[in-house]
Amino acid sequence: MSTETREPLERTIERSVALQPGVASVEVNINREKVRQAANQFKYCELSGAMLDVKVVVVYGQAEVHVRLKYEAELEYPLMRVEKITKQS
Repeated sequence: MSTETREPLERTIERSVALQPGVASVEVNINREKVRQAANQFKYCELSGAMLDVKVVVVYGQAEVHVRLKYEAELEYPLMRVEKITKQS
């Protein structure tokens, strides 16, 4: 990918995740600066977990679960975590 293909890739990932059952919303952000830093001589690089910040809201039964995948520098790892759980009425 490149900085020019970053936004279309974000939208494509969002659309594919949104196909999963229960997914109410998806927001994908690929860190532009990390893409620039990783780019080779052809201004191209591979997508890595360190570049991603993904927020997903899933509804299951009466629960609404907000999860996020984000690179955690102190762990040197893209970690997924539950940020919030609410009960739907």
